Amino acid sequence: MEQEVYHVLEYGRIRTMLADCASSILGKELAGSITPSEDAAEVQSRLDETAEAVRIAGFGAPPLGGIRDLRACLKKAKLGASLTLDELMDVRSMLYATSAVKRFFGELEVEAPMLKEQAQNLEILTMLERSLDNAIDERGELRDDASVELSRIRRERAAAEAHIKDRIESLLHAPQIQKHLQEAIVTVRDGRYVLPVKADARRFVPGIVHDQSATGSTLFIEPMSVVDAGNDIKQLTLSEQQEIARILKSLTRDIGKQRDALMENARILAEIDFAFAKARLAERMHATEPKLSAEGITDLKGARHPLIDPQKVVPIDIAIGGKYKMLLITGPNTGGKTVSMKTLGLMVLMAQSGCFLPVEQGSTIAVYQNVYADIGDEQSIEQSLSTFSAHMTHIVSILANVGPDDLVLVDELGAGTDPEEGAALAMAILERLLAIHAATVATTHYSELKTFAYTRAGIENACVEFDTKSLRPTYRLLIGIPGASNAFAISQRLGLAESVILRAQELIRADHAQFENVVGELEQQKMLYEQMNADLAERERHVKSLEQKVNAEKSALDKKKGDFIKKARQESAALVRRTRRESEEIIESLKKQFDDQGIHARQEAMQEARRRLNEAAEKARPGIVGQKHLGRRIDLKTLKTGDTIYVPKLDQKGSVLEIRGRELTVQIGSLRTNLKVSACRFLGHGGEAGRGETLMNGAVAGIGKKTKGAKCAAAGNGGTGVYRQARGTTELLDKTSTARREIDIRGLMVDEAESVLSKFIDDAQIAGLSEILIIHGKGTGALRKGVQEYLKHHASVLSFQFADQTDGGTGATIAQLK
Repeated sequence: MEQEVYHVLEYGRIRTMLADCASSILGKELAGSITPSEDAAEVQSRLDETAEAVRIAGFGAPPLGGIRDLRACLKKAKLGASLTLDELMDVRSMLYATSAVKRFFGELEVEAPMLKEQAQNLEILTMLERSLDNAIDERGELRDDASVELSRIRRERAAAEAHIKDRIESLLHAPQIQKHLQEAIVTVRDGRYVLPVKADARRFVPGIVHDQSATGSTLFIEPMSVVDAGNDIKQLTLSEQQEIARILKSLTRDIGKQRDALMENARILAEIDFAFAKARLAERMHATEPKLSAEGITDLKGARHPLIDPQKVVPIDIAIGGKYKMLLITGPNTGGKTVSMKTLGLMVLMAQSGCFLPVEQGSTIAVYQNVYADIGDEQSIEQSLSTFSAHMTHIVSILANVGPDDLVLVDELGAGTDPEEGAALAMAILERLLAIHAATVATTHYSELKTFAYTRAGIENACVEFDTKSLRPTYRLLIGIPGASNAFAISQRLGLAESVILRAQELIRADHAQFENVVGELEQQKMLYEQMNADLAERERHVKSLEQKVNAEKSALDKKKGDFIKKARQESAALVRRTRRESEEIIESLKKQFDDQGIHARQEAMQEARRRLNEAAEKARPGIVGQKHLGRRIDLKTLKTGDTIYVPKLDQKGSVLEIRGRELTVQIGSLRTNLKVSACRFLGHGGEAGRGETLMNGAVAGIGKKTKGAKCAAAGNGGTGVYRQARGTTELLDKTSTARREIDIRGLMVDEAESVLSKFIDDAQIAGLSEILIIHGKGTGALRKGVQEYLKHHASVLSFQFADQTDGGTGATIAQLK
């Protein structure tokens, strides 16, 4: 693209804003040098990368603060020079950042394949990082144990310094020396420990003079008794410097070996930083991701120029590339024509750079191979060209290079010369651009071009709205309506004599006056339709919101109902199985205990009990409750009040209160309602249908009667024992009816919880439960571990796992019983 386009559309300011959002120097450099791409696949990839960064930023950005620019360091290492401690600290910071970023993306649960792949390519240089950590401390100083030799040197120097301090302290307090001192202190000069001696007492303190005060009244003397020790310290200091230089050289060599890996890591981290800079810019602009159009269609809704104050900018809707490839914008000066055109151009450059746009959701934009812009009225001083000549020179260059996949932006086409000739020239240029099929947006004041746009296919008129009452532009762009000339209205509003305005209206051609009137009417109708469309859109959004809310509530109710029915079926089936097993045991016991007297009666009682059990089992079997085919069709000839019926639509049973022709009055719980006969199913006369539902009471009662009779008939033949067995079974059934599925042991110690759980599991097995819920809470996790360890070794536990989120998640455990 032409570099001049970047200047005209102020693309450089977008680069600066993007660079400000980057965290590192490398990321800022990428942001400052970004250029739009002409390849649609690459543009889509850039936008996808930005979208991933925006998604991740919603959960937290990666740790990018430690990224450093190592190019100078690595070049220095390559040349064989040793790095300084500060430079080594930069390398270590980069290694830390590499590890942190890779770990961040490794633990990230957000879908971001492109950025995760980049992070996966980061190479963790563990050995180099460990070497730097072992040599340099947190303050950026070389550790004493960076090497064995350095540790020895520093240890010996510390011992020598301690010896000198002790010796010189003793001299400091010696009476024969103290009286000759300027001050009773020990100081250091050139790495030597010295005493401040009065200048006239030089001969009383033997030693080496290392310095004197500015006035010459004080000499800084190293006593002879510590000179040898001072020499040792000096030698150790030189040895320390040599060892430090050797260590730095060694570390630099290690870094040089990893130069390529460090450079590649820096490149990847810069790319990641740049991606998140685009995400931060999108957040600041309240921008959204545009959809790329393969058909060359651009349709921006609510586009806001990103360089205008967000509190003042007026959003515009602008579209091109569908039914028309050329948009001709007319309207008064300072009305927003040029800003509208620049908004489109800047949006194209931003999108093709991978940036989100400050537009509404659902906006579409095409990918253009080139963007040409002729905007502004500066004269070409260097070439001594007038405004018209400068513009025309640029237009000639554009026409020589423009193609069908390009975007052309031309401001005030044909201006700067004779209006009639300029209008004709502008029409010819527009016809040429139409023939090339280039997407074009042009602004003009010429009325002839408005008519030209109406008579040519592929061109659409547009205008910037102007309020004649306030004499101010609204800056709204209206597509489909040419701008009317507001000269008369503005002049009249400003106080120009009415006679002058009337004369001007007489002088203007009649057809032009009629055209202006039509334009005015069209503009009013356009505004009316826009208001109506806005109201309809608002109502549509409200209706969709209500629909979504209703559907969500319906889904929740359906799920809750299904879970309730499923649970009821499981519990009822388990209850029937347990009751059948216990009843069979009682019947078998009765067979063994009683003699042959009353065999026929006992057999009838047993058969009656089995029949009731079978009826209850059929009704409680999963898949029967809630089905439409429960019961049979109602026969009005045999139906009587008090009979039990089933209502499929309500999935409820009821009792017939009144029969009126083919309509019934039915009592369903506390609800009394009228239903048609065809909407009901027959279950039984009077209380027959209820006997299957009262299995526990009926079955136990029947068994109890037989048992009681057997007791009276055979009191001396063990009947009492059978009676006790039946009573025990009744108590067992009572216990079963009150059994709970869950237990809360929060707050107990592990040994207390084990005792409570033992009894709870026994009761659950007696009640026939196959699954129990143990609520232990989260806390420190000690109780949870103790409970699961206990369940692991319990003979009655088949398996266990954490509960679903609705039942407590990791704060509860579900156990399956054998």
